[in-house]
Amino acid sequence: MELTYYIEKVDGYEPFLTYKIPDNMHNDEKYARQLCEFFVSGQKEYELQSNEMMDDEEILIVKEIGPVKKFSEESSYKGRGIFIEFRQYNNTGDMPLLHVQAMNSHWDVIRYLLKDVVHIPRQGQFQRDSAEIDEDRAVYVIYVGEKI
Repeated sequence: MELTYYIEKVDGYEPFLTYKIPDNMHNDEKYARQLCEFFVSGQKEYELQSNEMMDDEEILIVKEIGPVKKFSEESSYKGRGIFIEFRQYNNTGDMPLLHVQAMNSHWDVIRYLLKDVVHIPRQGQFQRDSAEIDEDRAVYVIYVGEKI
């Protein structure tokens, strides 16, 4: 099985990244990635356009948005485990960090990615806006809106 990212171009699609499964990715991570509306890799940000399948291949069609935006309190989690950052969504610039949570598995991350409302420890329930997988920093980021 494979998971392949394709970049949407004016004249078609260009293969971008391919992950062999289970060589370097567990199925849980494959599904978690498919639930993220945004993807960061190589200092560029991409937006998910389509989530497809063909035989044993999982296909994610993404559109390049441009250079990744940096926010306050960004950390790299490479080699430290699986983490989720919760950030307050706003369209005026910085998206403040509300909480960082270590996860036991990608399966545990999926629980958060499937929800419309998430509970942030010590802060309460928030409306989920969107989510991204940031490969450069090795972290899932869940953007939240209004506190409920």
